[in-house]
Amino acid sequence: MSDRLYHVILNPNSGTARAMGVTAGMLAELFASHGLEAVIDDNDSRPLMDRIHEAAAGPADVVVAAGGDGTITAIAGVLVDSEKDLAILPLGTFNAVAKDLHLPLDLSGAVAALASGTVQKIDVAEVNGRIFMQKVVIGLLPGLAAGREHIRGRETFATKIGFMRYFFRRLARQRRMAVAIEPDNGEMRIDRVQAMAVACNAYDEGMGRFFSRQSLDRGTLTLYVLRHLNARDFFRLVTGMLLGRWHDDEALSMESVKSVTIDTRRDLVKVMFDGEVETLQTPLRFSIKPKALSVVVPAETLEAVEAA
Repeated sequence: MSDRLYHVILNPNSGTARAMGVTAGMLAELFASHGLEAVIDDNDSRPLMDRIHEAAAGPADVVVAAGGDGTITAIAGVLVDSEKDLAILPLGTFNAVAKDLHLPLDLSGAVAALASGTVQKIDVAEVNGRIFMQKVVIGLLPGLAAGREHIRGRETFATKIGFMRYFFRRLARQRRMAVAIEPDNGEMRIDRVQAMAVACNAYDEGMGRFFSRQSLDRGTLTLYVLRHLNARDFFRLVTGMLLGRWHDDEALSMESVKSVTIDTRRDLVKVMFDGEVETLQTPLRFSIKPKALSVVVPAETLEAVEAA
């Protein structure tokens, strides 16, 4: 893919980019060393969405997300159903999307993979008109994630102990919430849940597969409902995930749907939106957009997907 023009949007404040001191000059040298023509945008003083729309309207064939999952999701939301491809340089903290796509996680390897890469069509999901690539979580976890943000950047032993105490105190006090669930393939029902998630496709079982997806083009959403979660449930679920057998846990139910509407008694609900804590208007209307996004992946990744 060396004959294509790349527009790189760098988020210098993402986890790995900040730790490595990634700069526009560093990226320009890497792209040039692999014979790739690239425009590098590292101007984080401008709003991210302005930068993305500029790239989408420009001459580049490929828009490159050089950042974490939040940057990737934002760019994907603009490129869905367009003629431009998305490429990823995994510079975030977790890099969940990059791992699901089996991309090289080192910067040099990720740029090198673009030169010999190919394009794969993958699904994205939508909630109230907004695109997401992984999952939206409602209930207990967004509150815990918000608490986690308070200690980001000052992660001493004392703050970690303090967070764990906060975690288990929040777990003990968390009350179940009433939700109305209306899937496309069934009738509306009222449920009381501790937490729930709507995922783009499904998370796989398997030893060492901790929130990983082997297939990103099944064309379905997966609804996960956690009806209770005490300390014992938590440790059992985590152990099950590590050992690769958690789908049948007594606290959890899951179902595959094409669309689902979730409502609560509140007009606004706090969620984890692809790892970021946000507030959304209810009801939450979810749907799947099959193979709506073109992503540059290593050739061997697409071969493995087609063989599966």
